[in-house]
Amino acid sequence: MNSAISAKLFSLGESRIQETEEKFPQIHNKELVEIHLIGHLQTNKVRKAVQLYDVIQTVDSIKLATRISNVAKELNKTQRIYLQINSGNDPLKHGLSPMDAIFTAIEISKLPNLLIEGIMMIPPFIKLDQKYRSIYTQTRILRDEILYNGVSTCKNISMGMSRDFELAIEEGATHIRLGTALFGART
Repeated sequence: MNSAISAKLFSLGESRIQETEEKFPQIHNKELVEIHLIGHLQTNKVRKAVQLYDVIQTVDSIKLATRISNVAKELNKTQRIYLQINSGNDPLKHGLSPMDAIFTAIEISKLPNLLIEGIMMIPPFIKLDQKYRSIYTQTRILRDEILYNGVSTCKNISMGMSRDFELAIEEGATHIRLGTALFGART
C-alpha cells in the first residue's frame, strides 16, 4: 500500500480482509488513504470489514447489508457501501441480479448507518466486443434507475479493470480497478 501512496494513489482497493489486516498497521499517512473492499464479503467477516474499510463495494444482499448496518451502528460509524450487481449474469460472479437491484437498493437505503454511494460490477471474462460494452451500458442505466427511484446518494459506478478500463470509463465508470496493470498479476 505504501508504494501506491508514494505514487499518489489514495483510493485503494483490497480484495482480501486478511491481507488488509497485515498491511494496515504499516500504512503511512492513513488520513490520506481511502480503502475499499473489492473482494467478496462473507457475513462472518463483516465486523472486521467495517473496522478496516472506508467503503465496502461488494454488498450483494439485504442480509449482508443488515449485518453491516448492525455492526456499523455498534461501532458508531456510517459505513459507505456500493451494491455489487451481476450485470453480465455470470454464474461465476457474486452480485445482485439486475432485476432485483432497484428494489434491493431502496430497501438497503432504509437501513441505518449505511450510505449507498454507488454500484459495482465485475464483468464476465468474455471477448471485448459490443456485447461486452452493452453490459457496461446496462450497468450505467441501472445506476441511473436507482438514482431515479430515490436513492440519491448512489452516484458512483465501480467497473473496469486493467484489461478494459478505457471502455468502462467511456460507459460511465467513476472508479476503476487497475491492480494488475499497476502491480502485476497476483501470485
